Amino acid sequence: MNPVRIGFIVNPIAGMGGSVGLKGTDGDSYFLALKRGAKPVAPHRALIFLNNIRSNNFEIISAAGNMGEDVVKSSNHRDKLVEIVGETKSLTSRLDTINIAREMSRKVNIIVFVGGDGTARDIYEAIGTSVPVIGVPSGVKMYSSVFAINPVAAARLLDRFIAGEVEFVEREVLDVDEESFRRDKLVIKLYGYLLVPYSGALVQSSKTIYSGTNEELSKEGIAEYIIENMESSIPYVLGPGSTVKTICKKLDLNCTLLGVDILLNKKLLIKDAWEKEIIDIINQYGKAKIIVTPIGGQGFLFGRGNQQLSPRVLSLVDREDIIVVATEQKLRSLPYLLVDTGDKDIDEKISGYIKILVDYNRFIVTKVISNLNIL
Repeated sequence: MNPVRIGFIVNPIAGMGGSVGLKGTDGDSYFLALKRGAKPVAPHRALIFLNNIRSNNFEIISAAGNMGEDVVKSSNHRDKLVEIVGETKSLTSRLDTINIAREMSRKVNIIVFVGGDGTARDIYEAIGTSVPVIGVPSGVKMYSSVFAINPVAAARLLDRFIAGEVEFVEREVLDVDEESFRRDKLVIKLYGYLLVPYSGALVQSSKTIYSGTNEELSKEGIAEYIIENMESSIPYVLGPGSTVKTICKKLDLNCTLLGVDILLNKKLLIKDAWEKEIIDIINQYGKAKIIVTPIGGQGFLFGRGNQQLSPRVLSLVDREDIIVVATEQKLRSLPYLLVDTGDKDIDEKISGYIKILVDYNRFIVTKVISNLNIL
């Protein structure tokens, strides 16, 4: 049997803006992320993907340099590298992704890309649905439904593709306008579809937004219960999302909708905080509570859209001090919740059954699954 030819592309700056609160790395945000001390995320996640591929019946055609070649050569499958596409550059752009993907599409059976929604848009622009793809999640937002739920799941999906054990479906490529996102406005646009090998729970769904009178009443009940039970002199770190930020609304505080805010004694202490600021506050007060809500339709608690709550932050917070809130409608649509922080120990710490506040003094117990151990 001829080996399957895999095109491999890494967006080396994908996800760097997350922990430093920039919500993306488009344009000048990349340089601001570097100024704030952001470190590359995508190469590590790309390596996890490569090292978890079990099949041997494949060859890799990789993008040059830090867009893939470097990671492949450091992986367990370095001997599978048969061709390099593109030029090695210190600073890459979306045009490099587009041109490389377009050239690869004429040579490969499938393209695997490591990045976020912006990278998915570039791949779509280059190849449409002409060649199947697998997205390895490494961005900040990742609302598109073309990504595996984590790098290990992406490796399992590729194994099944190589074995001929998958179906093919067209999945949505979504992206937000990052400038609007930074102004606290969620503007999501459908750009098109990519052809994705599909095999059960290995591929994430697109983000779902829930609305309606009952939803808003439940959010009100959740906020009232949280406010009544807030402890004095303990910082509360509020993750993104309308369910969590209803707390701010009821306290008449000018919080962000899509960022992370810190409250102390029911007052706004820091608006739109990033990793270092959160760590400094936890160290100053010796304790903190985190309030988060899962992403609708996907079920991620950490690792999607709230990377300010990084493994470093989560290592300083006890599991019982993580408060999860969600309306019952959102929760009932999810078979389980997911974590994908990129840190195995932190993912395992958060895993297990957890109580979720769904209305005033009403809880539902749900299982949280560590992505790296799901399969």
